[in-house]
Amino acid sequence: MKEGEGRKTVFDILKMISESKELELEDVVVDAEELTLELSTTPAGKPEYLKLTLEPITPGAQKIEFLVETTPYGVRLVAPTVPVPPAIPIEKPKEFIELKFEYPVVEYPGRIVEIVLGATREQGGTRGKIIKIGGDKSPPFYLFESKPVNRPVVALDVFDTPPPLAGPVKRAYQDVLQDPAEWARKCINTYNADLISLHLVSTDPLGEDKPVKEALKTVENVLQAVDIPIIIGGSGNPQKDVELFTQASEVFAGERLVMASITLDMNIPKVVEPIRKYEHNAIALAFMDINQAKELSRKILDAGLPKDHLILDPTTGALGYGIEYTYSTMERIRLSALMGEETLQVPLSCAATNAWAAREAWMKIDEWGPRELRGPLYEATTALVGLLAGANLFMMMHPLAMKIVKSFAEAMIREEKKEEKPYLNWIKTKF
Repeated sequence: MKEGEGRKTVFDILKMISESKELELEDVVVDAEELTLELSTTPAGKPEYLKLTLEPITPGAQKIEFLVETTPYGVRLVAPTVPVPPAIPIEKPKEFIELKFEYPVVEYPGRIVEIVLGATREQGGTRGKIIKIGGDKSPPFYLFESKPVNRPVVALDVFDTPPPLAGPVKRAYQDVLQDPAEWARKCINTYNADLISLHLVSTDPLGEDKPVKEALKTVENVLQAVDIPIIIGGSGNPQKDVELFTQASEVFAGERLVMASITLDMNIPKVVEPIRKYEHNAIALAFMDINQAKELSRKILDAGLPKDHLILDPTTGALGYGIEYTYSTMERIRLSALMGEETLQVPLSCAATNAWAAREAWMKIDEWGPRELRGPLYEATTALVGLLAGANLFMMMHPLAMKIVKSFAEAMIREEKKEEKPYLNWIKTKF
């Protein structure tokens, strides 16, 4: 072949390649350290894609395919293309598998003791009925583990000397504020409280400092006005309350009252002895500390009070003012008791009355809504948190708040007939 003809042949081959969209080389071996491919880029608009196939000559090696993207800004290697495996046909089920859900039932080694409040005439007292609290064998409202033995109960507060009260509370009792016996009667007959919590605040040495004997006359009047169990609350003074509980235990022997409360700064053996001797109950007041609760309960039990005569109050913080600490402490106490901590295996008390210390409950601010509803709802919400944490006994003030809590507690333990509701069985529902 002449020199001119050779160049023409090469020119024709290159022209043919440039006009081809696909180039396939057979029996060509490229032996090079670096292979450069120059591809023309698109002038503008959408990028174009080329497929580059490399088929090795080594026996058994797999063919590799690449995508090459060309744009006005250059050329880039996108990725090797991976062949998509054929889709595996999925056999559609002809019917749903019937499965029955089983609750994870736990057997706890411990249980909460049952406490009896009040005593009838047959039992040596004068009450028309008794009230039982406690007896739980599982966390609160775990109905799938065990049914509650006793419903949580609510006591409405009565004071021998009316303290400063929020407007909604004062209006609920405005006609009986000066007569504790009538106050208690209204709580039972009108508002349907379970029991009465009578606070003898007039005995406070820093207040009126009334003699204990005079205060006990108020207790006698209340016991004659109502025939349900009552709680006797002191002034909070550790010395005066020991004197009050000692004399009250002896004067009202056999009534099985509840003395509220015993604290660590009291002479515990001295105050426990008459309560134990005359078979009354007592509330131990700790301050949001499970270790303090253990210590106080242990000292009271070591002083001789039977465990089925003790109630534990870990202190209740109002909604927005420590309620989360109250819940955490109550929950830990209840779970520890169920897991075997004997000093904590007693019912819990929740003083939801403390909710009225929060300004959001009583302060007159139009943007917050009417106090007549806001206050009771604030107290009820505080109590409901304690209820869900495991409290058995509640001390409250407003009758509407009490009604909400009692209705909620009854609804939580009510056994309803299991009826299939169409909107719940959405799988079979046809629209």
